[in-house]
Amino acid sequence: MARTVERCLLCAAMTRITGVRTLDVRAPTSRTLAGSDAVHTDPDYSGAYVFLETDGEHEGVGMTFTIGAGNDLCCAAIEQLAVLVVGRDVDELVADSAAMWRDLTNHSQLRWLGPEKGLIHLATAAIVNAVWDLSAKTAGRPLWQLVADLSPEEFVGLVDFRYLSDVLDRDEALDLVRALAPTKAARIAELRRDGYPAYLTSAGWLGYPEEKVRDLSRAALADGWKCFKTKVGVDIASDVRRCEVMREEIGDLPLMADANQVWDVGQAIEWMRHLEPFNLRWIEEPTSPDDVLGHAAIRRAVAPVGVATGEHAANRVMFKQLLQAEAIDYVQIDACRLGGVNEVLAVLLLAAKFGVPVCPHAGGLGLCEYVQHLSVIDYVCVSGSLDDRTTEFADHLHEHYMNPALIREGRYLVPEAAGYSIDMWPESYAALTWPNGSEWQ
Repeated sequence: MARTVERCLLCAAMTRITGVRTLDVRAPTSRTLAGSDAVHTDPDYSGAYVFLETDGEHEGVGMTFTIGAGNDLCCAAIEQLAVLVVGRDVDELVADSAAMWRDLTNHSQLRWLGPEKGLIHLATAAIVNAVWDLSAKTAGRPLWQLVADLSPEEFVGLVDFRYLSDVLDRDEALDLVRALAPTKAARIAELRRDGYPAYLTSAGWLGYPEEKVRDLSRAALADGWKCFKTKVGVDIASDVRRCEVMREEIGDLPLMADANQVWDVGQAIEWMRHLEPFNLRWIEEPTSPDDVLGHAAIRRAVAPVGVATGEHAANRVMFKQLLQAEAIDYVQIDACRLGGVNEVLAVLLLAAKFGVPVCPHAGGLGLCEYVQHLSVIDYVCVSGSLDDRTTEFADHLHEHYMNPALIREGRYLVPEAAGYSIDMWPESYAALTWPNGSEWQ
């Protein structure tokens, strides 16, 4: 497989990673309460950026998302891990990127800081995503297309099946991908024509007053949005009123609610009884993201409302258990919480095996730019279905990106620029760099 993947992915040989630098990028969103929820009341949407310098034409750019304090710690972790890719050829790394991924997650000392969770895994995501960005730029293709152009054998070869093989092994994954391979071109054409369905969170941030929620909902409807999410979890009366306002504005369109982990299991079940009249599509993160059995209990109790989680599910093993326990109705992958593209592909395959739709978490800083690629990969290569699937969108901070996520009539347009869409404009780096950027003076 190695020589085939090398030819397919890189088209230009012997680009060597010569160095790495990081940048602490923070947007002061706490000033407007954009992104606020029941737990994270004053987020500053941030990215720990990594730049893989090369002896070729391009550099690889990657990022992991945080909400402010601690972003500098992610940068430090990235610098510690990046020594494992500096000095190596990009074609070598991508030709066997499952091995690259295992190298990064198996550093004999740094692994202790996870393993495969928390700060060290966020750093892994930034580096892995930067390698893929570099590969896609070198090939002159958007990341989604780089992956979609692979053969089923090459696609499955990107995944590390350790800890998964009791549920999903390489042969079964290969069967899933092979079954869809002959019809990939038709789905790509469909997405280029129609876009990928999205839902909007921007109207429902918890810190927004009622009139702002109304104004934003009306503006979103005028722009063609057909699916909405609101934040809940402060107090029952407030949540009931918030859902009433959203229903008054959007009518019978799909509405979801997000509790951002604020409740105990019993509390979540009781709280949701008060929200039954609003016909919610799902309740998101109703309790601790690590409580697999708690999610299962909540799911049984609140049906037919679905349960969604995953933006804080640290790795593929957490998703494996959530799926095995029949604990969730929607898989919410995060492009940075998981360890980059390779681990995302593993979770897409797991979700397909269990027949659970993938609805990625986005918003934040750069997350929409990332997950638009992942949703396309899921539909084209893994699930072959748009049934009950929507990808999150929040409409702030996209002006900082050279190739921002684009929306038309509530759907993501397929990204066409080479790379993984995460490069910012130079003036945005200058403005948002902590603590000396102009936005922080």
